[in-house]
Amino acid sequence: MRVLGIDVGARRVGLAISDASKTLARPLETIAVGNGGEAVDRVGERIARLASEDDGLAAIVVGLPRSLDGSATDETKRVMTFVEALRHRTSLPIATEDERLTSREAESRLAVRERDWRERKKKLDAAAAAIILQDYLDRS
Repeated sequence: MRVLGIDVGARRVGLAISDASKTLARPLETIAVGNGGEAVDRVGERIARLASEDDGLAAIVVGLPRSLDGSATDETKRVMTFVEALRHRTSLPIATEDERLTSREAESRLAVRERDWRERKKKLDAAAAAIILQDYLDRS
């Protein structure tokens, strides 16, 4: 069974998936979204499809934004609202993982292979979700 990683942004939601052994994470896709309800609906649909595949899903990990000192921000509240809404869409366990500086790390990793910032931007959210998921897998 695999684990799904989610990086929730205001305009895009990045998804990453683990292998069946829950050892390695890889970027899956980026979903463009409008309002918060649309994000939950679109991610919920994707979760249902992934759960129905042969390898299925065992859990979901959502990146939780925090300020550098660890305190909550406005984004923290927005993501927790997303998590609570997602809990009504799936029976899978949902954990949160500190996502401080993951977008910056993803950007620097992508910059090594892709010079065009427009191309990097398309992949950034899924790459950040993969870093969040890998951090979670490494601690589990």
